[in-house]
Amino acid sequence: MTCDEARLLLHALIDGELDAGHTSEVEAHIATCPACAAELAAQREMKRVLADASLRYTAPSTLRARIEASLPQPRQQSRRAVLRGFAMGSAVSALAATGLVAIVLRQDDQQRILSEVVSAHLRSLQAGHLTDVVSTDQHTVKPWFNGKLDVAPPVIDLTTQGFTLVGGRLDYIDARAIGAVVYRRRQHIINLFVSQTASAEHRPPKTQTMQGFNCRRWGDRGLNFWAVSDIGADELAEFVDKFETAMKANVEG
Repeated sequence: MTCDEARLLLHALIDGELDAGHTSEVEAHIATCPACAAELAAQREMKRVLADASLRYTAPSTLRARIEASLPQPRQQSRRAVLRGFAMGSAVSALAATGLVAIVLRQDDQQRILSEVVSAHLRSLQAGHLTDVVSTDQHTVKPWFNGKLDVAPPVIDLTTQGFTLVGGRLDYIDARAIGAVVYRRRQHIINLFVSQTASAEHRPPKTQTMQGFNCRRWGDRGLNFWAVSDIGADELAEFVDKFETAMKANVEG
């Protein structure tokens, strides 16, 4: 097991979500790899800190007393109104801060997953790692996924449009098994990673670049898609446009 493969499974190891076989492989790697052992320790410490952290702050009674003392004493109603306003403002500030943390965490999570997707693409380029099923026939590739995943990824033949279907395989992103449909553009490989999501809304494609690879991500009909390749961003966008058009035609047809 390589460091990249082990680090993909660290979160699942910490949460006790790995089966006995994978647990044994990851632990054996960690025992001989100081870098991965340090990463595991750091992630466990972060989990402990987050579990112990309290997002509630109770103002000390001395602060309340100081505020009350600074208010005009004869205007009891006004004083209570000010205190209510102060409490509401504190609550709003706390909610805003929590929302900011959530946004940052979501952005960090997206970057982490993007990194995992690119790492999975790199692994696939090694000899013998590109496909589990080799076929240019979508009616061979798509049934191969049945029973291996909760939802089989859509497999569309785009050969006549310049993107040749090569096959498919199982891969792991965010410690979950997902489908990868493989295409070829001239001498370039395009990995299309597909995973299930709870959201059914359509999210328009967005292109990001990492380690010299272009990644175009979008969401539709309860699925997340990541298309990764070293082809230009314009060609990758063309691939995604053709894939979405064909997928929509298949659904409507």
